[in-house]
Amino acid sequence: MRISYNWLKQFIKLDLPSEETAAILTDLGLEVEVVETFESVKGGLKGIVVGEVKTCIQHPDADRLKITTVDLGDGNPIQIVCGASNVAVGQKVPVATIGTNLFDKDGNEFQIKKGKIRGQESHGMICAEDELGLGNNHDGIMVLDASLKPGTLFSKVMNIESDEVFEIGLTPNRADAMSHWGIARDLRAGLVQKNVHPELITPSVTSFRVDKRTLKIDVEVKDIKLAPRYCGVTISGIDVKASPLWLQNRLKAIGLTPKNNIVDATNFVLHELGQPLHAFDASKIHGKIIVKTVESGKKFKTLDDVERILHEEDLMICDEKGPLCIAGVFGGKESGVSENTTSIFLESAYFNPVSIRKTAKRHGLSTDASFRFERGIDPTITEYALKRAAILIKEIAGGEITSDIVDVYQKKVEDFQVLLNFNKVNKIIGQEIPKETIKKILVSLDIKVNSVSDAGLGLIIPAYRVDVQREIDVIEEILRVYGYNNIEFTKKLNATVSNSSRTEDYKVQNIIANQLNSLGFHEMMANSLTTPDYVKLSDDLKEEFNVMMLNPLSHDLSAMRQSLLFSGLEAVSYNINRKNADLKLFEFGKSYHKMPSGYDENKHLTLFVSGNRQNEMWTNPQKPSDFFLFKGYVETIFSRLSLPKTKTLPAVSDVFGEGIALAVGNDVLVEMGTVKKSILKHFDIKQAVYYADFNWNLILKLISNKIKFQDIPKYPEVRRDFALLLDQHVTFDSLYAIASQTEKSLLKEISLFDVYEGKNLPEGKKSYALSFHIQDTTKTLTDEQIDKIMNKLKLNFEKELGAVLR
Repeated sequence: MRISYNWLKQFIKLDLPSEETAAILTDLGLEVEVVETFESVKGGLKGIVVGEVKTCIQHPDADRLKITTVDLGDGNPIQIVCGASNVAVGQKVPVATIGTNLFDKDGNEFQIKKGKIRGQESHGMICAEDELGLGNNHDGIMVLDASLKPGTLFSKVMNIESDEVFEIGLTPNRADAMSHWGIARDLRAGLVQKNVHPELITPSVTSFRVDKRTLKIDVEVKDIKLAPRYCGVTISGIDVKASPLWLQNRLKAIGLTPKNNIVDATNFVLHELGQPLHAFDASKIHGKIIVKTVESGKKFKTLDDVERILHEEDLMICDEKGPLCIAGVFGGKESGVSENTTSIFLESAYFNPVSIRKTAKRHGLSTDASFRFERGIDPTITEYALKRAAILIKEIAGGEITSDIVDVYQKKVEDFQVLLNFNKVNKIIGQEIPKETIKKILVSLDIKVNSVSDAGLGLIIPAYRVDVQREIDVIEEILRVYGYNNIEFTKKLNATVSNSSRTEDYKVQNIIANQLNSLGFHEMMANSLTTPDYVKLSDDLKEEFNVMMLNPLSHDLSAMRQSLLFSGLEAVSYNINRKNADLKLFEFGKSYHKMPSGYDENKHLTLFVSGNRQNEMWTNPQKPSDFFLFKGYVETIFSRLSLPKTKTLPAVSDVFGEGIALAVGNDVLVEMGTVKKSILKHFDIKQAVYYADFNWNLILKLISNKIKFQDIPKYPEVRRDFALLLDQHVTFDSLYAIASQTEKSLLKEISLFDVYEGKNLPEGKKSYALSFHIQDTTKTLTDEQIDKIMNKLKLNFEKELGAVLR
């Protein structure tokens, strides 16, 4: 936000350098990011002086050039070659001296240098209006008032305004400071703390009076919740034209382009007081003004010539024929002020902030008016600002006020009441602040002290301070005005060492994140806000479970995610579209559900793998990632956390084309598999994506806080292999279960190291090669013992599964 220092000084009399004022504002929380110089004419006419033409003769070698002698008031006349047809002896003219920097019509800078024109020396330039940035006329040089003295600085003649502009990085909660008046209020509070007591000057509206009552326009507000206050007045006989120079300079200084005197007046009051206004062409209003919502689907053309489709919740300013303006956001094309306008209806209102924000976001609009309305303006100055604007319009556009002010204000917006405890103030701030200092700060912020006791204060907070509604907010106000830099630091350093479990969530997350990083994964963090439409992609998700935002930025960010899958696929799609198709991603995050019993949050770890296993190299031919590689990544996580042995179940979630679940007992720890092609198609992903969803809360419960140690066996382990001919339907899981039951104590590990299906095998058969690791931790096994175990396994495989040893 840009604040003009000259404008600010009209509210509060200051003689401080801009740097000091900027420092005070920054200490108050209104961070001044930069201070810029503004000049009403670019360059400030520096180096331009008044000269008197003493002689003027024809150039001997050019018909259109003249050689002049110009007195600059220093007793040393200079020669200037001039091409203007209207130059003559005795004229007072603006002269750009050697070294002066001027700007062309495109804003490019160039310097006046000593030179020769057709063989004649020229020591400057006699300037035309457009060459100085004072207009567009280039018919000839400017001829000045004959009474001016040679050598007078031309900037003084033209009354060039120089200003300093503060660029303030305003935080969204400070709606009260979105104007010069609001900044002046805060600045006064900061100065009072420094024992400087400047007077805060408000523009007077005592001259407001109704000239005639010839153009009355009634107002009807259909919904006072959406428009708690609405004021209006008519002004007739106006002349729409360019604004006076002082007003144009005020607007240019803060980065606004002047339009005409009516629009500029409303913009001026907006940035002066923080109250948005809107002027309607009164001749285009049919009947009365009606503030209401309209049916969805209605078309409406705004001032930017864009036809917009209205929503049933959009608050509109209408007449008896239809919409005139999107309330608090943007005016309508048909009812706007033009150069032919002679009478206006001037609006000043207080609209519901949530309603305005939703409307502005719905239509993709952000205007100076909506920026303020959606954050909350001062409902007490609605009429005052209207009077201020009406007086200003009469001053610069003529006309008469032709109606009484209509003020629809059925339910007053009340001030806030807060109880402040002195002990709480000192505890939060960490330093005792004198009670009288606290009172002085609060009064300087227009916060009324309603009651006083030894324990604290009863306060009344003005309605425009929408960000100060709790005791902690008041303490923050006290602290920022008292000054963060004035809080002393103790010389004693206190430190505490907390005893935290090795299974604390953040510690376990770091362990797994480091492991996944070492496996080539990249950690991602997606937005928890997403579109509610994703629930249509999976039967697991329910629309009624969506946690919806009350005031969303857009439809695509209006719901809390029920699953981490879709935000992850957005990242996968984004990378693939940018030629980064070999991906390994993981994310720790939460899912959110609105359940009948209340809101539910669940933490997850998700993995995404797609594309090739590794980058292409001449030593390693490219090989696509597959399910078994992906399952290996999942199992390394379980192994690293020393989780109990899991069992394999079919995946229940319908987001998988093919998938499995790993569980401990009846608790599913993770579901993993390939994402269904119909879901991938929605994200325009044409390659396979492997996805795993860990129940992180359950995993944390299963992790043991104790470290178990086991001696390294002294006696050797023995491996024996079987090659079994099996029916096609037999799974490794069934072989594993039979083997485990056959020998529970000595059989340490069972592995499947080869599968063969094809030629030389009977139809409907396949071959499994299994390895069995046998070990006794108390003694060395004999061949007889080992053979006995292997025979038992063979017999049980034959009996249970019809296996044949190959």
